[in-house]
Amino acid sequence: MSLTMPEELLLLMLDDRTGRLNEQAGPASNYAIAGAVLAELALRNRIDTDARRLFVTDRTPTGDALLDETLARIAAEPELPARSDDPEWQPRNSRWWIETIGRDADAIREALFARLVAHGILRQEEGRFLWIFPERRYPMISDKEEREVKARLMGVIFEDDIPEPRDSLLIGLVRAAGLLPLLLAPDTLDAAQPRIDQVANLEELSRSLGNAVRDIFVEMARYTPMM
Repeated sequence: MSLTMPEELLLLMLDDRTGRLNEQAGPASNYAIAGAVLAELALRNRIDTDARRLFVTDRTPTGDALLDETLARIAAEPELPARSDDPEWQPRNSRWWIETIGRDADAIREALFARLVAHGILRQEEGRFLWIFPERRYPMISDKEEREVKARLMGVIFEDDIPEPRDSLLIGLVRAAGLLPLLLAPDTLDAAQPRIDQVANLEELSRSLGNAVRDIFVEMARYTPMM
């Protein structure tokens, strides 16, 4: 069974012991999930990017409800403002779409969790956090898919072969979202960082999406008051 990039990324974010999202994923995970949706559409030749914008190249539905909803949303968005002097208008580039789709990250995650439960990879549990607050957890049933994703990424990182575009994109998003410490020990990560950067920068779209996720996260951290 082949998982989509958003599904793969969500598995990498999940704490296998608790069934909760790993705290290391943090706020950037919303934007990484949005980037993964866009990356999957690009891999299916539905969208592309240039220096100024992200645009639809093929409106044909993919047959995946989550992807097709996003594809229709992009296709419906005007590329130019209704008025040329509109000060609120921004170019509809990768960053704009990641921020826009990222606002719906909670709903996207729930849809992805439901898929992974239906695939028999996770199970859904209802519980209480601190014995008071309702909480939903997703413990692992089968770790086969997660192990395969990690093994594929480790193979790319520790070998010199040119990676597939899918793996380059996923490594770029994992890097941008700060998830690499979940996969590699500190010393190993330091040694592998040059190869990770090389792989993540191979694809123009990977650079575009990865930079957008990273820039948004840095901006958020800058304006988030310290407690």
